[in-house]
Formats: sequence, C-alpha cells, structure tokens
Amino acid sequence: MAAADTTDHIRGHLKYAGRSDPLFSDNAITAIHHASRGYPRSVKNLAVAALTSTYAGNKSIVDLGAAQSAITENSE
Repeated sequence: MAAADTTDHIRGHLKYAGRSDPLFSDNAITAIHHASRGYPRSVKNLAVAALTSTYAGNKSIVDLGAAQSAITENSE
C-alpha cells in the first residue's frame, strides 16, 4: 500500500469499530507505514502493538513514541 492507503486503512478500521475522533497521530501512521513497508498485515500488527503501548503509557492518542515502541518490539 502507498502511505495514503495505510492512513485510510488504519482510519477506516477505527471508523468501523466506532471511533470517529483521531486516535493515531499523523507521524505515528507514517512511522507504521515505513516500518511495515505498506504490507496490510504488518500495518495491523504494528497498529495493535502501538495501541497497547499507548494504553500501557496511560495516553489517549497513539503518538510517535508509541509507534516506535511497537516497531522496536516487533523487530526483535
């Protein structure tokens, strides 16, 4: 997928789940896209890991730090 497709993919799934307000920052989505190389399964895995990191950090939005944490965790 292209970068715009990754953004649409993540936001589309969130909308389907009932989330209408932003949950992922733009730079988090960009980091997930680059790390996943646009592969849908990798995008999903990194997005879920980033959500988990965000929850563990008691934050309300997935930021770049949470995305980088997910990327590091999944590259090991």
